[in-house]
Parts: sequence; C-alpha cells; structure tokens
Amino acid sequence: MKYTGILFFPAFDWSLGETHPEREERLLYTQEQLFEEGILDLPQVKQYSPNVAHIRDVLRTQALFPSPQAHDLNAHLVAAGSSLVLGDAWNRREIKNGFALVRPPGHHSGATVLGNRGFCTLNNEAILVNYLRSKYGIKKVAIIDTDVHHGDGTQDIFYHDPDVLFISIHQDGRTLYPGSGFTDEKGGPNAWSKTINIPLPPGAGDDALLHVLDSWVLPKIQEFGPDLIINSAGQDNHFTDPLASMNVTARGYGKINEIIKPDLAILEGGYSIEGALPYVNLAIFLALAGEDYNGVTEPQKPKRPVVNINSFKSYLKDLKAQNERLKPNWTIKDEPFLPKGKWAYIPRSIYYDTEGFQELRHDRIRLCNHCGGTVMMLSQHVELGEKYALIRIPFEACPDCEQAGLDLWDYLITQFKIVLLQNQTRDQIVFWNKNEGVKII
Repeated sequence: MKYTGILFFPAFDWSLGETHPEREERLLYTQEQLFEEGILDLPQVKQYSPNVAHIRDVLRTQALFPSPQAHDLNAHLVAAGSSLVLGDAWNRREIKNGFALVRPPGHHSGATVLGNRGFCTLNNEAILVNYLRSKYGIKKVAIIDTDVHHGDGTQDIFYHDPDVLFISIHQDGRTLYPGSGFTDEKGGPNAWSKTINIPLPPGAGDDALLHVLDSWVLPKIQEFGPDLIINSAGQDNHFTDPLASMNVTARGYGKINEIIKPDLAILEGGYSIEGALPYVNLAIFLALAGEDYNGVTEPQKPKRPVVNINSFKSYLKDLKAQNERLKPNWTIKDEPFLPKGKWAYIPRSIYYDTEGFQELRHDRIRLCNHCGGTVMMLSQHVELGEKYALIRIPFEACPDCEQAGLDLWDYLITQFKIVLLQNQTRDQIVFWNKNEGVKII
C-alpha cells in the first residue's frame, strides 16, 4: 500500500485577532469536510500527530534576531515541527507523499527574522528542506510555491543555493503584497536561474495556471532533476479569496497537484474560510491520494472576469522570453574586511507589515565555481537602530568558502554585538552575543 500522509495543526493558541483572516477556522472547516467525506477512512491515508521543532532545526536555516527568545515561537515551532514529521515519514518510505495542514504559514519569513511579516515568523518548508538535507543527505530540492502572494521569504533563504530550485507562481507584485516576485529576480551569482518568478495578471484562472505548469514549470523541474518536490500550497488563488483577485477553482488546485506530483505539500495562505478552503484542501488531498477530485464543487460561482486564455498565452510567452534574455550583472565590491575572492554586493529592504517596521540588509556573496558560496548578511532594525550579522557557509562548501566564512566570523565578532554562524557543511550553529559570549547550538 502506498500511503498518503496527512497532519492537522490548527494552532488554537495563536491568533492575530478573532476576525483576522489568518485564524484557526482556516483548518477547522477543512478538518470537518474531510471527516464528513470519510477521506480519513480511505485505506491509503495515514494520519500523523503534530510535533515541536527544535530551535536548532530553525537556526540551521534562519537567523532569529536579536535571539530566539525575543520571538513568540510556540505555535510556529509546532507548525514547522509538524512539517518535519511528514518529512521523516517520507524519507522512511512510510508514505509516498503527504500534506501538512498547519498554521501559522511561513513563506514570507526569510533568512533573517526580526519579527512577523505576512503572518509568518518561521518558514516551514525552508526549515523542512534543510532538515532533510542535513539529516538524510538529500541533494536537490524543487519548491513550487502556488500561493497567490510571492514567496519572498523562501526565495530569500535559497536565493544563493544552486541545489534548490524555487519557482513562485503568484499574482503580479504590482497589484498585491509583498510587491516583489518579478522575472529579474533569478537567483544569486552562484545560483543564477535557480529562482523563477512567474507573476500573473489578476483574473487568471484554471486554464492559465495549467498552461504555466505545462509550458514553463514542468520543463524546468525535469531539467533540474530534483530528489524531492515540495508544493508551498497557498489556496488564495481561489476565486472567492478576499485578499487577492484570481480565479482558480478547487478542481484547478487538484489538477495542479496532479501535474506537479509533489512529495510533500505544506499549507500556506488562503483566506476564504468557508467558501474555498474546505473544498480546495479536499481536492488537493484527493489528488495526492490518487482519488478522483472532479466532483469537488464549491457552493459559490466565480464572479470575477477571467483572463482570456489566448491573450494569457501571449502574455506568458513574452514573460518567458523576457526571463530568458536576462543576464547576470552583479555589483562587485572590494572591501578590506572581506576574505580573498570576489564578492557580490546586494542591498535589501524588508518591511514587516504585521509589526510596522523596516529592516535594511547588506548581503555579500563570495563568487565560487565549486559551491554555493559563503554568504554574509548585515542586518539593521531601522526603528531600533540595532545591528546583527549572519554568516552562512553553504552545504558542501569548498575549502576556500568554508575558510572565508570562518575568517568572517573572527572579524564580525569584534564589530557586532550579535552574530550567527550557520555552517551548513558541518551542521554547526554558533551564536555570538557580546554580553554572553559564544554559544554552540
């Protein structure tokens, strides 16, 4: 029997407000729907219980500044840990695939975390990816983000990683939060073309999304040849979602997952709590379990105008051509404190909409022909004036990049009050606080 795993975590004790769109009912209606339909009684369905992620599993992937203790992480650690439960089950071959129906969501949470943004503090699928790479030696991972909002946090985490293909299909950032996800965001100097953003015009529906998959996404996945495929499964492309303007149906979502064939799906957004989520999640799970989802029908009918498929095909053809014409053009900075080698400089500005403050970041990436390259991120909380530093030595780092990361550590702990070193090659996490000294996590 080839099992499909499922796990629910509604996060009863985490709330942004009783009337906020991101609330526990997002999962409760789905849970009731699956019970009523008898889905959990199917012989190929295997249900799992939530678990708590260790903070080490988070810090391998994300820097929580000024410290993990400064953030309210209880529910987020369970959401992330529940994803790891299904990841372990998949690696043990207990399940062929699985769906983690968890909240809070995570795909707006990036490499540096100063607070909550887009309802996200921890990035569930990114933590899962690096957990599986570190624990089981998985090499290549493809993440397909089908949330209506650009997965900017996931992109930020893997932007310089040549072994992670990140594809985000979302409503055009000129019309929707977070205002990013354009075709020129293609990856860092050592991971060029491993990030693909496909911004869609408002009104795109099932036919448009399926055309994107057939003409662009699937060929890229096949070319990349991943060991693991993850669907960052946002349901807010649905035609009833109150925060967006798209026209995808529940059956469309089922077809998307039938085509992608993800090994694991991790729930992201989706805020039409009664009109969409029970039906969308049902269709997705039926598709994963190999059951017929064509009978899943929402109570409402689409009211928004749908983008004409012929004009959409023309739009997508031009967008793809634009993406393919782009060439890397990095600012190279020769700064005295940087270890030997060429270092690209990329500035970033990150707005934390939940809490209303700005983070300024200055990233340096060591250009390398042998690995993903050491990354240094210098972060500043604009309102508080506090500064932090992150050093990341990538998975399978070459000796020169590993030494560069260690040299940066020696320098930065003399300059910054708080520094985090992620040595992903050796699965070592070291935290420096000037008042407390070095802590190996």
